[in-house]
Order: sequence, then structure tokens, then C-alpha cells
Amino acid sequence: MEDLRLAEKKARDCLAVDKYNVEASETLANIAQFLPIAESAPIYEQLLSTFPTVAKFWKQYVEAQMAVNNDDAVKHIFSRCLLNCLQIALWCYIRFIRKVNEKKGAEGQEETRKAFDFMLSYVGTDISSGPVWMEYITFLKSIPAVTVQDESQRMTAIRKAYQRAIVTPIHHVEQLWRDYESFENSVSQALAKGLLSEYQPKYNSARAVYRERKKYVDEIDWNMIAVPPTGSCKEEQQCMAWKRLLTFEKTNPQRIDVASSNRRVAFTYEQCLMYLYHYPDIWYDYATWHARSGSMDAAVKIFQRALKALPESEVLCYAYAELEESHGEIQAAKKVYENLLANSETATALSHIQFIRFLRRTEGIEAARKYFVDARKSPNCTYHVYVAYAIMAFCLDKDPKVAQNVFEAGLKRFMHEPGYILEYADFLCRLNDDRNVRALFERALSLLPPEESVEVWKRFAQFEQTYGDLGSMLQVEQRRKEALSSRGEESSSSLESSLYDVVSRYSFMDLWPCSSRDLDHLARIEWLAKNINRKGDKTTLPYETGSSEKNLALQAPNSKTGLASTKVIYPDVSKMVIYDPRQKPGAGLPPNATVPGLPIVSASTSLTNSLSSVGNGTSKTPDEMLKVMSPALVTFIAHLPVVEGPSPNVDIVLSILAQCNFPTGATGKSTRLQHQSAVGPVQSTTNDLAGPAKSWSNANSSSARPQSHAGKRRDSDRQDDDEITVQSQPLQRDIFRLRQMRRARGLTSSQTGSASVGSGAISGEPSGSSG
Repeated sequence: MEDLRLAEKKARDCLAVDKYNVEASETLANIAQFLPIAESAPIYEQLLSTFPTVAKFWKQYVEAQMAVNNDDAVKHIFSRCLLNCLQIALWCYIRFIRKVNEKKGAEGQEETRKAFDFMLSYVGTDISSGPVWMEYITFLKSIPAVTVQDESQRMTAIRKAYQRAIVTPIHHVEQLWRDYESFENSVSQALAKGLLSEYQPKYNSARAVYRERKKYVDEIDWNMIAVPPTGSCKEEQQCMAWKRLLTFEKTNPQRIDVASSNRRVAFTYEQCLMYLYHYPDIWYDYATWHARSGSMDAAVKIFQRALKALPESEVLCYAYAELEESHGEIQAAKKVYENLLANSETATALSHIQFIRFLRRTEGIEAARKYFVDARKSPNCTYHVYVAYAIMAFCLDKDPKVAQNVFEAGLKRFMHEPGYILEYADFLCRLNDDRNVRALFERALSLLPPEESVEVWKRFAQFEQTYGDLGSMLQVEQRRKEALSSRGEESSSSLESSLYDVVSRYSFMDLWPCSSRDLDHLARIEWLAKNINRKGDKTTLPYETGSSEKNLALQAPNSKTGLASTKVIYPDVSKMVIYDPRQKPGAGLPPNATVPGLPIVSASTSLTNSLSSVGNGTSKTPDEMLKVMSPALVTFIAHLPVVEGPSPNVDIVLSILAQCNFPTGATGKSTRLQHQSAVGPVQSTTNDLAGPAKSWSNANSSSARPQSHAGKRRDSDRQDDDEITVQSQPLQRDIFRLRQMRRARGLTSSQTGSASVGSGAISGEPSGSSG
């Protein structure tokens, strides 16, 4: 018992943090099964308040009450869940009804039959309802018949049950058809022939639809618990699986009457909501499907249930009000808006705006104006409400004076909001009131801090490009640069005018005054100029993959988005180890060998030891890491562009590297050695083969030359063998290198050679001298 209490406490702690914790909820439900009903009942009530559509929690709750023979509580629980959780597993209700009525005789049997009919009218179309139909038919057969009339009524009830079951696409439909055939033949073979021939096509259609339906049903996880969507792959898959099943049912694949088809679709929606209870799109689809089917009352009820399930869903409120308004129910729609605004959690600036528009549509501009006056006093009234009402008044009243008064009234409260300044400026531009636009910009820029004035400066520059002369245009550009330089947006060197500024001034929409290549070049130079004096930062380009026009549009001063972020993104170098062949066993280097271009590191001061602090919980700074790198690698890293996506723009990387001068090491043999160590053994092997191949190409012209060339080849091979000790070993599958080495060994032992042997070695054919 102590373990149960400990597990219960742990589960409750998890639910206190996240009430939709599925694992903790299932643990708590399992614990409740071992507790007395007085202690388990509050647990079930807590779980069902959070998960009202989880059938297994309801079933455990009702079975706990049935175990202690608390019939009143069982009836109350069934009344709460039966019509909201349409799942076969929950209908242990029939067991309870049969238990209650088993000693009441004929009256009890009639009550049980009604309970079966009630149950099957709701879940009889469930694909898993086959056993319930069989149980119902077995119950009907067990009813005793005293008179001939009773027998006739019993047989009629059994026949109707069979005929309802065999035309429903459910599991065991084939078994039900065989039982029906046996039943009819046992009653009357003459009558059976006509009835079976009548229902055979209907049964065939139901069986075909069942096989198609089963494909969709098998994709659904029937153990899923309804929680708010988290965006997981499994949730999305289940959502799409349900939508595919709903689409299938809406096509009426069995070609039954419209009423029966609609009942099946509605039943599928109800089952879907047991698992996607917190998905507003499912509720909306369900309600609009009812509305399109002509059942407005059902659609209204679905919206009401949806708002009860998701009271914080603002969009469902608008959809519900729109449905009511579109059908002329103005007062009902107004009531929806009033309920939305009465709730402090759901009342937002957007809800005020939409209610103002609703009042304008239904009651006129005067009603909207009165509500706007009241909405201004609301704590959640933002500048958006002022903008929305001013634009509405301007468009409908055709009186710019009213709209301008609204903007001026809002300016007293929202002068610090750049968005409001820009909306007011746009309104004044529509009025061609350039003098007030300039006054507005000057007032706003005198009060806004530099970090919040970027967009306002850009719009001011755009305005002058359209309305001002050249002097005012250049003046605003220079003022903008000076203002933004105080927050680090511009460096001192970039305060001077550049061709990039000219491109920005003389571009329009997607039209540019230069080619794409020029745009790329100017954008790079402009950005580098702004960061030329930033020490310690890597001068990297804030580019994304895309066209040149798009890149410039992202950075042009007259664009809406402005410059990309200039923050340099460093790679994670905490676990970076510079490659050094001397640290790898068997690399082929002697203990005291050195490679040009790499720092000379002894065993005690190796690069690994210099980075050993990483394993102790500390990490080197990027500058410290760069100190132990080679100059060429440092230059390479310094010119890499910023990568804000999955991959960099290869063209930009190559263009940067092509313009860089990387530091080089010593010349001569050491340079060649460094180059070979970077390129690899395959390339050096290919270069070495060029000489012998060229020598042997002239072997047919002179018989004395092969020996001399063989000597040269031996010298070349010896030199290659010496270099192998310095470089890494060749690959095992380097056939050309292996044959060359074999041939060199053969020539050394015999000191003789022939053109045929050499040609055989190079061509790949075996020869006697090669061993």
C-alpha cells in the first residue's frame, strides 16, 4: 500500500505541472482500481474532468461502482457518458441492464430489449459492433413464447435484427449472413428463397464497403487519449487518418439513403472527437457539414459544444457568430460576441475590432462609434483598435477629418509604437498630405529610441523618394545613417555615401538599376564595409540561399525587412580537434618528423593536451582555438559566410575563397610534401605514374632505351618509396601503385628488363618478372 501511495503522489505531482500528462493519468487510473470506492471516485472525477472522452476511464469508473452494487451511481455515470463516448467497449451498460432486469420476468425482458435497441441505434454502425448484434439476436432467441402470437412476434424481431445487421459494414458480417441463412431455412425454405435473394445484393454491398472501410479503420489508434495538439508526427498521422475515414464516409460508398448516410457520417465525427477533442478544425468541419446538410440546429449545437470544449478558441467564436449572422440570426450572433468580450481571458484587441465591424454591418456606423468609445477604456485596447476604426470611418463616411481625429487621439497614447506611426503615415499619404507626413515623422523620430526607429527611418526615406526633391532625399538618408550609427547599425566608415545607396534609392519594387552580379557584389562590399573595424568578429556575409535580387531586397535600406542580422554565428568548437597525422598510430611519420604548415608539437605539448580543458567542464574561447590553427585554416574560417539554414550558398563561398590570398609555407620539396599530405596518396600516385607511362610509350622505337628508362624508373620508385615513409600509406586497392612496386622489385633483382615485361605490368597482365 505504501508503494501505491508513493506512486499516487508522484502521479499527482506530474499532473500538477501538466494536467494533460498521459502517462501520469493512466498511472493514477490504474492505482484507483486498487483503492476503495470512496477514495477512487474523486480520482476518476478528476481524470474525467480533464479527459471527458476517454472511454476506458469511464468504464473503470462505472465498473468500480458496479462492483459495490451502487446502482444509482452507475445510472448517473451512464447518463453522463453514453452519448458522448460512442465506443463499443463502454457499453457494458447492457450487462448492467440485464443484471437489473433478470428477475423481473417479461417486463424485465422488454426493458432489456429496449436497451439493446437504444444502444444499437447509436453504435450499431460501429465497425466493431458485430458481437453486440450477435448478442442481441441471441437474447431475442432466448425470449420464451407462450402463444402463437408471441412466437410470431419473436421471429419477426429476430428477422429484423438479422436484416439490419447484414446490411451494415461491420466485423463478423459474413458470419451474420450465414446465421441468417440458417435461420430463414429453419423457418421456411420457401419463404427463405425469396428473402435471401432480396437481401443478397445488399449483403454483398455491405461486405465490399466493410473491406474498404477496414483499410481506413486499421490506420487509427483506438487507444489514443485526447490531448491538445503538440505537433508530433503521430498526432498528425492520426488526424489525417480520421480525415481520410470521414472523406470515405461522406462519399456514401454503400449508396444508401441520405438520412442513413448522414447518420453514419455524424457517428464517425462523434467517434473522431473522442480522440481529437482539442482540435478546432474538426469541430468546425463537423458544424459546417451539418449546416451544408441543411441542419442548422445541429450545427449550432456542435458550435456550442465546441466552445464548451475549447473556451479559449477565439476563431471558433467568430465561426459560430458568422454562421448565425449568415442565416439572419443577428441577436444570436451578437450574443456570441458579447460572451467572448465578457471573458477576460478571451477578450483581445482583435475581438474589439471584429465586434466593431459586426455592429457596423448589422446596426450601422453610429452603433460602431458608440462601442469604439467604450472600447478605448478597455485594458486590452491597443493601437490596432484605433487604426481599424479610423480606416473604417474613412472608407464608409468618406470624411477624412473624422479618421484623422481618431489617429490624432490615438497618437497621444501610442506615440511610442512604430507600427502606429507607420499606419498614420500611410493614411496621410493616401490624403496626399505630405506636410503633415513630414511633421509626423519628425515628431516620432524625436521621441523614439534608435533601436525602435529603424522601420520609421526606412519609411521616411521611402516617402522622400516619392514626394521630396533630391536634397531632402539625400538629407534624410544621411540623417538615418547618423541616427542608426549610435546603436551600432552603421560604422563610421559607412556614413559616407556609396553606390549601394544609389541602387537603393533608384530601385522600385522588383526593378533594379544594375545586373544581378552587380547586386551581389555591392551587397557584399556594403556589408563588409560596415564591419571593417570590428575586431574579433569574422567578417561573414548575412546571405541566404536565393536570387541576387532577393538578397539585396533583404538588405536594401528602402526594403521593408531591413538588413539581416549582423550577429556572427560561431561553430561549436568545444570538442574540435585539429587533424595531425602524428596523433594517429601507424600514420607513417617518424617520431621526430615535421610537416610544414602544422605547429611543432611534442608529446608533452600536443594539441590534445592543449584542448584537455574541454573534458574538465571548461571550453576554449574561439580566439584561443584559432591560435593553435594553421594560418591557412584561420584565413579559411575567417571568410566563411554565416549559415542560418541547413546549408550555405556554395557559389558565395567559392566567390569569397577565390578572392582570398591564403598564407603559404616554404617552397620546394616541403611545399610539395604539404600539398601531397592534403591531397592524399591517390593523387601523388597518379602523378608518379605519368613519367613511366610516358617512357614506355616510346619503347617500340629503340630496344636499348628500355634499360635506361628502367634505371630511371628504379630511381623514381626509390624516391617514391622514401616519400611513402613521410606520407600516409597508399590505399590497398591502388592497383597501379601495387603493380609499379612489384615491377620495381623485379627490375632490381634482375637488373634487366624488356618492353614486353613493362607493357604487361602496366596493362595489368601478369608477367614472370613481377613475381
